[in-house]
Amino acid sequence: MNGKWQAQMQLWCGAVMIFGLVLMGGAFPASSAGVNMLFAILDGPGPLTFDPALRFALALMGAVTLGWGATLLAVVRGTREMSGAQSLALWRGITAALLMWYIVDSALSVATGFWRNALSNTVLIVWYLLLIARHPARSHQGLAARA
Repeated sequence: MNGKWQAQMQLWCGAVMIFGLVLMGGAFPASSAGVNMLFAILDGPGPLTFDPALRFALALMGAVTLGWGATLLAVVRGTREMSGAQSLALWRGITAALLMWYIVDSALSVATGFWRNALSNTVLIVWYLLLIARHPARSHQGLAARA
């Protein structure tokens, strides 16, 4: 597997994990600075109230996002040992799951007045799709088809 592609995909996973850590910071007043900046950028439809329910939701979403990034990082590292065809099959399934997340999360972001979150989702999914389009096994498929 191409080391450059793997490094770029690991960077993408790291960005997802950092976002999860920022969200988790909203669980406590002392670590809420990143979430405060995030919500200032998102500029939602109403005032931000850090009540216990929001703090719990932020902690939970952050933990899930951190785990999501770490899971994909494990896949990136695990696919080194797979054939190109096996790796592509796995990444197709992951891509379907990420597109499902993108559609649902972005639609709900717009519906709840946090439309700017859909923009950040778009940056993340486009970055991911550009990486997947350059998966090293894709170039080998093209060569095999021409042979």
